[in-house]
Amino acid sequence: MAGQDIITINDIEIFAFHGVRPEENSIGQKFCISAFLYLDVSKAAREDDLSLSVNYSKVVKDIKEYTTQNTFKLIESLACNLADMLLLKYDLLTRVILEVKKPWAPVLAHLDTISVKVERAWHDVYLSIGSNIGDREGYLNNAVNALDETTGIILEEVSDFINTKPVGDVEQDDFLNGAVSIRTIFSPHELLDIIHDIESENGRERLIHWGPRTLDIDILMYDDLVMSDKDLSIPHPEMTNREFVLKPLAEIAPYLVHPISHKTITALLSEVAVTQTEEEYDYSDEDFGFEAVDSINAGYDK
Repeated sequence: MAGQDIITINDIEIFAFHGVRPEENSIGQKFCISAFLYLDVSKAAREDDLSLSVNYSKVVKDIKEYTTQNTFKLIESLACNLADMLLLKYDLLTRVILEVKKPWAPVLAHLDTISVKVERAWHDVYLSIGSNIGDREGYLNNAVNALDETTGIILEEVSDFINTKPVGDVEQDDFLNGAVSIRTIFSPHELLDIIHDIESENGRERLIHWGPRTLDIDILMYDDLVMSDKDLSIPHPEMTNREFVLKPLAEIAPYLVHPISHKTITALLSEVAVTQTEEEYDYSDEDFGFEAVDSINAGYDK
């Protein structure tokens, strides 16, 4: 599978200063670090060109420099930050598994080593953005710019903004809505925290459910992930019912497949449009005087 080739670097020995105890930060100790780098090496292999792959010599140098120039209390922090650094520095990498071993861990037991292994990757994410207070377009542009300026997020595409009627029973102004596609190294909950910060910076107050807001950002889809907890549900549970979500999303990702319905965004949009048209013209028999017609027909039957 493309993108699933692996360059493996095992047990780089580095003397550094990480640990909870003060003496670990001052005296130092040995660490062993292994990296598993996921990328597509097919083009580099065909052309026998190192510039089309990742130079593992440079990776080793970067790992050694980062490990010796920074100090963390936890090897978990060292491992996560190292993995992020590699993903951000080497564009060809799609995923990194990184293991940090601590052979001289100060524990009261005989052991070979203590280690932590973490996995980090780039993820494809689709967001919905909306505003119906004040400078609506300004708020949406603020959201796009904030995402673009966040380290660990790559802005891919932004849809046109569309004017839509509000959903729910709350009296409020029309919304301006759009969709954004990004790549990110953040987990769903990390991304949710970033989104909430951006909303707060733009005056978002969560006072009324489905009420007016300066800025609303929702995670619609995150890779093919299906999850739900008290804070977050992915894919967004209402996205398949909302034309104002699907229409801008179809502009930038028409053939994106919903992981539960297994339908494309274009197909979902068509279904919602048909449903809304049927609801708009869902008149009863009385509206067309069908009861009177039936009475006349009954007379003819006699």
